[in-house]
Amino acid sequence: MTDSISIAETGQQVLDAVRSVVVGMDDPLEIALATILAGGHVLFEDVPGLGKTLAARSLASALGLDFRRLQCTPDMLPGDVTGSYVYTPDSAEFVFRPGPIFTGLLLADEINRTTPKTQSAMLEAMAERQVTVEGHSFSLPAPFHVIATSNPIEYEGTYALPEAQLDRFMVRLSVGYPEPSGETRILLERVARRQEAAEVPAVIDAARLAAVQQAVEAIHVHPDIAQYCVDLARATRQAQNVAVGASPRGSLGLLLLGRALAALDGREFVRPDDIKRIAVPVLAHRLTLTPQAWAQGVSAEQIVANVVGQVPVPATVGAPA
Repeated sequence: MTDSISIAETGQQVLDAVRSVVVGMDDPLEIALATILAGGHVLFEDVPGLGKTLAARSLASALGLDFRRLQCTPDMLPGDVTGSYVYTPDSAEFVFRPGPIFTGLLLADEINRTTPKTQSAMLEAMAERQVTVEGHSFSLPAPFHVIATSNPIEYEGTYALPEAQLDRFMVRLSVGYPEPSGETRILLERVARRQEAAEVPAVIDAARLAAVQQAVEAIHVHPDIAQYCVDLARATRQAQNVAVGASPRGSLGLLLLGRALAALDGREFVRPDDIKRIAVPVLAHRLTLTPQAWAQGVSAEQIVANVVGQVPVPATVGAPA
């Protein structure tokens, strides 16, 4: 039986391994790891060159997962993601050839560069851990996770992710530029290793990760915490400048990710601060803003931050009696 203390120790080892090559991303990395422990998918949205791809590859290596990288382009077809049936002359039959989505962790790099039809090929996989090709369903490996990257500053040749697919990502994270000292460290570490590739050793394997994910399911959630998650999601639906607020999948994401953060902190229960910390990355990308909001320069992140400041926080909730 894996307890919260061993989860915290394992999580710290994974983060230490990743941080040995990824600089200046401490908070996004911890939330990304917690998202994987919670069984979710991650969207990194930021300008190019900040190490998003390196972070995804390093997480996969440290977690001992099979890793595939899919460079998304406008000419990519759904079969390039899921796989397709191929005719084999020897047997005179069509045989299914799995695509890159059959892996432990799929990195969909620059996902907004491929068409909505191809983007939607990942929806079933992300929600149900299976793909359906020509009427036949194929189960994906377990664990299975998607980390996608998106470039928000370019519009030519890109396709904004539809709301249905954005909602499949448990969190949307922004990396941000590193501090000057961190950027200097990136340069010096590149010089020291004398090669472009940065190797991250495996800390655990897929079986151990599955056990940790199962243990996270045992983290205690007080009814007041669950109600707090619901109150935050409902408040986004009533907020000014919001046309469509967060769905129940948003409140569920708060609860699931809150449990994983509690486990990484060595606790067996969720605190309100866990939920407040992740409210923006879990809820902001689920909001559809009004045209007035865009005209006024109001962002979804600002709206969620205001909601967090206005919704009453439940009293300190401790471990179960």
